[in-house]
Amino acid sequence: MIIRVKFQQGPALARHLALSCAALLTPISLMAYVLGFWRLASDMGMAGAFVFDGLFSHWQIWLALALVLHGSAFLLNRYGRGQDLPAPRVLILRLGLKLPRLPLH
Repeated sequence: MIIRVKFQQGPALARHLALSCAALLTPISLMAYVLGFWRLASDMGMAGAFVFDGLFSHWQIWLALALVLHGSAFLLNRYGRGQDLPAPRVLILRLGLKLPRLPLH
């Protein structure tokens, strides 16, 4: 005889973890936006000297990082609230989540 016990903690814990990560990513992305626009303004002579050298001294890096962090926070918020993820199936990582099958048209 095989007895299977199903725990309801898994998906609920994953959703709470997704919401908490999204809450942390939002201010981090805002900070990356600020650094990107600061560097851009510094290049145009409208702001003081920028604090970083090397790879992170380019405004394109900061704005790309901010967009990725902002998009990640958006998707984690949607997942944490139980809403559909607005991304193509190809781009969604399968981290053990069961995604509904979409019918082929």
